[in-house]
Amino acid sequence: MDMQNSQTSQEWDKTFALSDKVNHQKVKYQTQYGFEISADLYTPKNADGKMKAIAVCGPFGAVKEQCSGLYAMRMAERGIVAMAFDPSFTGESSGEPRRTTSPDINTEDFMAAVDYLSMREDVDADKIGIIGICGWGGIALNASAIDPRIKATAVMTMYDMSRVNGNGYFDSADSEEARFNARKAMADERIKASQSGKTTAGGGVVDPLPEDAPQFVKDYYDYYKTPRGYHVRSGNSNDGWHTFGCQAYANTRFLYYINEIRNAVLIVHGEKAHSRYFGENAYEYMTTGKAEGYDFVRKPNPMPENKELMIIPGASHCDLYDGGKDKVIPWEKLEQFFNVNLK
Repeated sequence: MDMQNSQTSQEWDKTFALSDKVNHQKVKYQTQYGFEISADLYTPKNADGKMKAIAVCGPFGAVKEQCSGLYAMRMAERGIVAMAFDPSFTGESSGEPRRTTSPDINTEDFMAAVDYLSMREDVDADKIGIIGICGWGGIALNASAIDPRIKATAVMTMYDMSRVNGNGYFDSADSEEARFNARKAMADERIKASQSGKTTAGGGVVDPLPEDAPQFVKDYYDYYKTPRGYHVRSGNSNDGWHTFGCQAYANTRFLYYINEIRNAVLIVHGEKAHSRYFGENAYEYMTTGKAEGYDFVRKPNPMPENKELMIIPGASHCDLYDGGKDKVIPWEKLEQFFNVNLK
């Protein structure tokens, strides 16, 4: 399951410095769909025996050299084997066309990461968790609802990509007419791609930044388009998804069963994050079986006592990518959460 690829960069090309408390290596594993996933594995120095492990991914459209790698490295500093991976079609992982996405394939990316970690000699297969950041927060919840091997899930500054693609931000396009117009636009793009034989990039974070851009767009620019978080392989930093790359997310709602997650879940959001409603609604639905933005009503969670919502005062969406200027990522809370629930 551990494959080598000469095309994988061996240089340190992250947006953060390598900690002297961890060891780092490149690894690869394969999903059940045949995609080869490229990952960075961080292990605590002087570690011994079988350890707790986590897989980390996100944000949606980012690469492992950005904040998912930072999260993995910081958790390895705290004694956990941690792996940040590029999703299928993204970064150094395989899949064509590039920068496309799929709810089932992305969920499988997480579960295949659990497969890989569980086979390692330095990992206790009964002590594996995941961290999902931004759009990969929703995907992490979906994976946890499917796979009980995931004993603990931390969701940071989450988006529900199926909801935002189908309903628009703040459900502003939650109507048959709006969805029809969006479907027609993507159908037109598919015709263009069929005629030309290639997809067209949809564009990453807007550049140059308009003076009247919403604050959350300015926050994205400050992370993805500046030395703080720019990376050459990141879709968000460059040309983004192709024009119908997220089409599959628009017509699905993949958090239907999160009210049945028995294992531990921690949802963390910034107080000032534009995306806060995704996390708050997901937490409410996960625990009670009903919430704003969820058309369906189900039974309350059988184990609500190990579910938690944490709001970081004053923090924006992107502050939870790398901590922002105030270093707001709750590392001690994450360490405690995984230590308590991966035992």
